[in-house]
Amino acid sequence: MIDAGPPPSDVGRAGASWEALGSGVVLRVSDPRALATARRLVERELEAIDRACSRFRADSELSRANDLAGRPVRVSPLLAEAVELALSAARATDGDVEPTVGRALERAGYDCDWRLLPAPAGEPAPPAITLRMLPAWRAVTLDRATSTLKVPPGVRLDLGATAKALAADRAAATVFASTGCGVLVSLGGDIASSGPSPAEGWEIRVTDDHRSRPSAPGQTVSIDSGGLATSSITVRRWSHRGHTMHHLIDPATGAPARTPWRTVSVAAANCAQANIAATAALLRSHAAPGWLAELHLPARLQADDGSVVTVGGWPAEDPATGQGLERKQAVRS
Repeated sequence: MIDAGPPPSDVGRAGASWEALGSGVVLRVSDPRALATARRLVERELEAIDRACSRFRADSELSRANDLAGRPVRVSPLLAEAVELALSAARATDGDVEPTVGRALERAGYDCDWRLLPAPAGEPAPPAITLRMLPAWRAVTLDRATSTLKVPPGVRLDLGATAKALAADRAAATVFASTGCGVLVSLGGDIASSGPSPAEGWEIRVTDDHRSRPSAPGQTVSIDSGGLATSSITVRRWSHRGHTMHHLIDPATGAPARTPWRTVSVAAANCAQANIAATAALLRSHAAPGWLAELHLPARLQADDGSVVTVGGWPAEDPATGQGLERKQAVRS
């Protein structure tokens, strides 16, 4: 989470915030003169991603491909890029970050914008849904040469685990290419930067919920480049058939994952890589810190009891202020 407005020391910088894709959007640019242009470019990118990748729009390309499962469908370069990223995420995480969980999400009640779902009542553990997941992502056929996508019969793709991070990366790169100024884009905790950063880096507040006020429990860090993503099971929760559900599906069970972590934040060369690692870490349970350390990714994992584990050079936290005691630079691949 980053504060929606620049701190008092940010002289010469500008920012804006609004809602899109069911999330809060925060835009920061190093040159105030570029803000209006930057916002138009970001809004255009988010609308394009929504038209291509939304599971909730009947007129989206993804919905059409899902409805025609079993048959090849011509798709735009944008949807092809999003599907290619989702499949590469599945390969890189041994199927932990799995794009073929659409039906499992629907069975869990996640069939519309989560903000329209019934609020959770209490905190019961998610039930064991009787749906055995298979590694269906291997059966998804994407042919970039002919721009065709074939979803396996009986499968519905969901790109929620990666498309928002892709949008952040694309939006930040587009703004920098068009304006030449440094830019940071945050989409619901998925953060991408491009171009020159401020001298002290881009300040980011890491919390459970990207909409939280700066005073909420968490840590303030900074990045000079790349991306940072925070994945959490504490925010997108709803009630379904008397049980509290969340959006992170365990492909091994088809049910909302059981994990000791409430929130995981990861920095990487770009937002998509950071998001994939953060999501997989939630699913990898107690093995997550060691896995992230092997990848040399700076990460902060917060357990259910509030305790925090950091790896990969994530900055130490001042318990009195919640600030990072040292600057953290995003990992480059």
